[in-house]
Amino acid sequence: MSVRHFLQFTDFTRDEYEHLFARSRVLKDRLRRGELYQPLVGKTLAMIFEKSSTRTRVSFEAGMNQFGGHAMFLASKDTQLGRGEPIEDVARVIGRMCDIVMLRTYEQRIVDTFAAYSNAPVINGLTNEYHPCQTLADIFTYIEHRGSIEGKTVAWIGDSNNISRTWLQAAKIFNFKLRLACPKGYEMQVIDGIHYGSEHFEQTNDPRAAAEGADLVSTDVCVSMGYERESLQRRVDFLNYKVSSELMKLADKDAVFMHCLPAHRGEEVDPEVLDGPQSIVWDEAENRMHTQKALIEFLLLGRVDN
Repeated sequence: MSVRHFLQFTDFTRDEYEHLFARSRVLKDRLRRGELYQPLVGKTLAMIFEKSSTRTRVSFEAGMNQFGGHAMFLASKDTQLGRGEPIEDVARVIGRMCDIVMLRTYEQRIVDTFAAYSNAPVINGLTNEYHPCQTLADIFTYIEHRGSIEGKTVAWIGDSNNISRTWLQAAKIFNFKLRLACPKGYEMQVIDGIHYGSEHFEQTNDPRAAAEGADLVSTDVCVSMGYERESLQRRVDFLNYKVSSELMKLADKDAVFMHCLPAHRGEEVDPEVLDGPQSIVWDEAENRMHTQKALIEFLLLGRVDN
């Protein structure tokens, strides 16, 4: 059987995602009941970090340990990858020694190239272009709280970054609409055959228009990793794109708020929204672990139903 990778959200079908969500619920319930489930004893996950993280490292490491396997942390400065060894060579070696690899890096081409030369499944833990593990957890969290996301409207307020681009990929698979609001000059370019004005995508410079009637409102920091040199200008440009209580009132009365974290209270979101009753960010953060466990299980063992 050929090796499967998870490099973009488009790598899986809706049916496969439905399976992952079902498994996430099972694995989450088992953990909360204190049931031991260790299908990956003797298996090793290599975690390669060229970009730092809290949630990505903890969720993958804790999840692999709960499965009875071992998670190996590799910072780029500690490997030959950080010293200029070709990606192809690193992938050939790690892919033979480890059973599965998570790579958190810069350009999408790096994770794509790594996967092309790896004998082990490769998971995109984040690139500048996409963050499929985050959107996997986000959609599962919405389903937990509100049911199916099909036909709903997701309002993204802020930068058209890697997460919003992944949301757009998900919109076509799950048949919902992404409504993006960002300042002029920060608009999302047409990607993956989804065009502005389609049933799956709207784009505006008005955050109020994006939030109007939305079922889910989400945002992220305005200065993502890799854009620190633009920090001052971005903070000025995104000044009017903060998710406030007033903005949330424009959304559907049952709307929920999400943020991938870390959050800057008072900058991209007001504290009363982040810590308020519509916020499900803490479930969202926890669910990174549960959905990634389901993902690892699927990539290594295929469909498991027990």
